[in-house]
Amino acid sequence: MLTRIQSRFSYLKTNGITLHAAEAGPEHGPLVILLHGFPEFWYCWHRQIGPLANAGFRVLAPDMRGYNLSDKPEGIASYDLDELAKDVVGLADTLGRQKFFLVGHDWGAIVGWWTAQNYPDRVQRFVSLSAGHPALWREGMEKNRAQRKKSRYVRMMQLPWLPEFGVRLQNFKALAQAIQSTAKKGTVGSEEIERYREAWSKKGALTASVNYYRAIYRRRFPDYETYRIKPPTLLVWGMKDIYGEADLVADSINLCERGQVIRLDNATHWTLADEPEKVNAILLEFLKN
Repeated sequence: MLTRIQSRFSYLKTNGITLHAAEAGPEHGPLVILLHGFPEFWYCWHRQIGPLANAGFRVLAPDMRGYNLSDKPEGIASYDLDELAKDVVGLADTLGRQKFFLVGHDWGAIVGWWTAQNYPDRVQRFVSLSAGHPALWREGMEKNRAQRKKSRYVRMMQLPWLPEFGVRLQNFKALAQAIQSTAKKGTVGSEEIERYREAWSKKGALTASVNYYRAIYRRRFPDYETYRIKPPTLLVWGMKDIYGEADLVADSINLCERGQVIRLDNATHWTLADEPEKVNAILLEFLKN
C-alpha cells in the first residue's frame, strides 16, 4: 500500500543558482536526493517520497535546473553534465551533508551516474532507474543500431527553436503522449499530466529541458572503459522500455565496482508510476543495507 505524506517546499542555493525542491522526512535522517527525468519535475516522485520519509530518510526531490520553479540559466553549456553534477553536490553542501544517497530516473539517472563517478566520496549508494551510463548512451546513439533508432528524438532536439515550437503548438500534447501512451495503461492519469503541463508552461522551461539533450550531443566522452563507479550501484530496468536498449544495461554495470541489476518484466520506461510499490520496496532494501 502506498503511503502519502505532506511535502514541504524550499529554495536552495547551489552552484551559483537556486533550485526549488520538495522535502520530507526527519531533518537529521540520512539524506536521499531524488532526481527526476525528462519531461518530469519533482512530482514524479510523489509515490516514493512518503515511504522513504516514513522509513527515516530525509528526502530531497529538487526541480532540476531549467525545470518548473528552479532557475533556468541560458545557454546550452549551462546544461552540461559537469554543471548538473555540481548542482547535486551543492545541494548536499547547502544542507550541511558530506554523504548522501542518490536515486535518479531517466535524465536524473544520467546525472546520477556522472555524480557517482566524479564524487565517489560523497555518494553512499546510487540507484539508476531507466538509464545507463551517459557515455554508453551517447556511444549507443551512434554505434548501436537499436539504440540509434530509439534515440531519433534526441537528434531532432538538436534543431534550434523548432522542437520547442512544435511541442507548444498543441498545448504540449506530444509530451503528454510520450508519457501516457508508453506507460502501463492507467498509471499516469489526466490530473498528473495537468501538473506536468503547468510545469512545462513555465517561461524558459521547455528550452532548458531540451538543452539537456543538446548539451550531451555536443559532449565527447573519453574512453568510457577507463571509468569506474565506486559507490554501490543498483540499476532498475523496465523490460518494456521503448526509449532505451537493454543491451546497454549490462555494459553500464560492468563499469561498477559493486553493481547489480533488477529487471521489472512488466514495467515500461516509467517505472515510478508503473510499479510504485515494487520500486519502493527495492529502494528501501538497497538504501538501508
